[in-house]
Amino acid sequence: MSVSRSGSLRMIAAGAAVALTMAACGTGGGAGEVAQDPSAPLELWARTTPGGDGEKGMKKLAAAFQAATGQKVEVTAIFDDFETKLSQRAAQKDLPDIVMNDSSQLGTMVTQGIVREVDLAAVKGSDQLLEPALAAGQARDGKTYGLPYSAQATALLIRKDWRQKVGLPAPTNWDQLISLAKAFTTQDPDGNGKNDTYGLAVPGSTKRGYASWYFSNFLWAGGGDFIAKQSDGTFKPAMSTPESVAATKWFRDLACTAKVIQPGAATMDTPPANETFEAGRTGMYVVGPYLLPRFDGALGKDKYEVVPVPTGPKDATVLAEGGSVYLMAGSENQAGQNAFAGFAISADGQKIGMEGEKAFIVQLPVNKTVDIASVRKDPRWTVYADAYREHGRYAPSIPNWTAVRQSTADTVNALIADCGLQVEPELKKLDHKLAEALSQQGIGAS
Repeated sequence: MSVSRSGSLRMIAAGAAVALTMAACGTGGGAGEVAQDPSAPLELWARTTPGGDGEKGMKKLAAAFQAATGQKVEVTAIFDDFETKLSQRAAQKDLPDIVMNDSSQLGTMVTQGIVREVDLAAVKGSDQLLEPALAAGQARDGKTYGLPYSAQATALLIRKDWRQKVGLPAPTNWDQLISLAKAFTTQDPDGNGKNDTYGLAVPGSTKRGYASWYFSNFLWAGGGDFIAKQSDGTFKPAMSTPESVAATKWFRDLACTAKVIQPGAATMDTPPANETFEAGRTGMYVVGPYLLPRFDGALGKDKYEVVPVPTGPKDATVLAEGGSVYLMAGSENQAGQNAFAGFAISADGQKIGMEGEKAFIVQLPVNKTVDIASVRKDPRWTVYADAYREHGRYAPSIPNWTAVRQSTADTVNALIADCGLQVEPELKKLDHKLAEALSQQGIGAS
């Protein structure tokens, strides 16, 4: 999961007040609305843990930008209550110039009126962005409000030593995935003589929508969807379509029929799920590349392998996420905003962001001229880069994606926690909730 998801609902509640506040600050982003000073320092807020590797990486990028341009950038790392603090600054008509935040927050931030439209012609190198990244920065109106600087997609991590012991190949489709998961669950792959291993790690908690986030990799590959965009730009619920029902039943059966996921999955978000893999309780995990350094240290590179997520009934679509550069409304240095965004997505900026074993802020490059293998001499990262470029799919940029993800997570979680529930009726109930959420956001199909 990307760095953060909490707080979006609080910001939606404050959206009307923020939008009114920012109307006086010039939400349209025109230079004439705010007196411009191209030498003014840029204030950058990064959604990351203060003092952590993310902050170090952001400061390294800012320092390189300052060295190249002479433009000063002041970096502030904030994680707890990020949205609340941003809302407070909006109310004071004093937003930071730049915010580095999850790409999935675009719809929410646009609705709040706190970001300005990006003039791609004014951002050097914007034509070098990969198409999925460029599309992820666009809102429903087709205008660009964010520039992704880092991407991530998912791949399948497998305990290689376990797989070799049970004598099965790395799975390339769902049937093979279940076969290997069953072998890991029943054939004592760690050789300790105990029945204490499971096939697949699943973060199935409702917290911050984790169950939905993880399930999206399987829902989309199975041909289903959370919501479906209509020709007029509106959306309708799609969780009770035959494809979505089939994908949900398949995923639910991992817990209730095959019984190959770890006990307590329905209460786990990613930290405890991560621990099951590194502690040798689960043998497979669908996850992004950010955990490779951790698992290399805990398990050793020789103990596990990275392969593409097995293809589903439809295709091999996987969840794409990442971080974006947002140019905040009301800045007195829009030229500096544009220059920093251009540097962050440039080949040089991308390579700087990828450097290091821990303090890297660019996981997968979004610049089409950057070959990840030229920076990271580790073929496992290329598996992820190929997954992103060929099969990555972002969540739709609607006003409040968090509401859709949370409602879906509640249902998916209930289904894997209670095997007595009937899948199809629960998904029909879910679609009613999704219809209400879409209508409240003004994007529901009539």
